[in-house]
Formats: sequence, C-alpha cells, structure tokens
Amino acid sequence: MGKVELNKQEKENRLLDTAFQLFTTKGMKKTSISDIVNNAGVAKGTFYLYFKDKYDIADKLIVTKTRELCQQAAYRMLAADIQGAENRVIFIMDDLINELAQTPMLLNFIHKNLSWGIFRSALTRAEEKQELASVEFFQRIFGEEIEHWKDLPVMLYIIIEMAGSTVHSIILENDPMTLEEFLPHLHSSVRSVMKNFQVLE
Repeated sequence: MGKVELNKQEKENRLLDTAFQLFTTKGMKKTSISDIVNNAGVAKGTFYLYFKDKYDIADKLIVTKTRELCQQAAYRMLAADIQGAENRVIFIMDDLINELAQTPMLLNFIHKNLSWGIFRSALTRAEEKQELASVEFFQRIFGEEIEHWKDLPVMLYIIIEMAGSTVHSIILENDPMTLEEFLPHLHSSVRSVMKNFQVLE
C-alpha cells in the first residue's frame, strides 16, 4: 500500500473512530457530521469521500464492530479447544453476549441491529486475508461435523435472532431475570433448535 493509500486509510479510520466515540457518548441523534469532522480534524468534504451520511458511517461501524466480536469469539473458541458443534455454537454465542455485557456502550449502539443481516455482512465483507469469511466461519464452528447439519444459514439465523432479541433488556435491565439466570434457558433453546437441523444417519 502506497503513501497516498495509507493516508486515505488513516483518515477513514480516524472518522470511524471519532464517529464511534461520539455515537456512544452523545448518541447518534445528537451527533452531526460537523461534530465528527471537527473532532477528527478533517474537512467536511473528506467525510463525503468515504460516507454518504452519518447513517452510512453508523452502518459501517456496526458491521466492523460485529466482525471484530465474531473474530475474537472464533479465535477464543479454537484456543479453548471446544468439541462438538452444539458446544461451539453456544461458546461463541456466550462469548459475544459476555463481550456486549462488559461494554454496554457498544451494546446500546448495535443492539437494534443485532441480527442475522449484520452478522452475514460482518462475515462476508472481509477485506483482509486474516478476517473470517462466512464459509470459513461455518467450518471453524462445525469442523468435520459440517455435513451433519442442514440449512446452516437458516439455523444460525434463528439462533442469532433469538439471542439478539433478548440480550438488551437482560443485560442492561436484568429483565425478566439476570443474564446468569437466563443463559441456561437460552442454551437449552439453542440445543433444541440445532437438533431440528441435524442430519440423522
């Protein structure tokens, strides 16, 4: 990558980092493009070289942050040597939930968009070789068991939507119960869903 490309990447990263800081402290509604460029130290015209509007930069941030969470969860799963597809899916789900529980600002920022569409975008818009693609992500979860499961995207869609729709109130409001109390119920539901997609020999 040449000097010009590096400079462009540095400006885009500065805009992304600044926007994330402002969105998670002031809120998206109260953050203007002028706030972002002034705090990032770039001209307003530079912003429009990379993003259409503040909703576009927010969408890119949500995908980027979700991708980072997925990568970290997958790497930790491999490091922990978790065996069995059900256990691996639950490990990754718990890892994502625990990361969000420890960073409520991030949870508040992405929770309304915590859906299959975001995860799919996060896994398929990888721009660097070390980042996970969707097929590789499935292979890391299921390993040699991948042929024992049907309709993997559908199965993961159900699991992600189920978990994503519950974590916000559980984590931030302990409603209807604490996260610790809730996780066994979520684990049981995930195992039931997965059994419906298992290919019987």
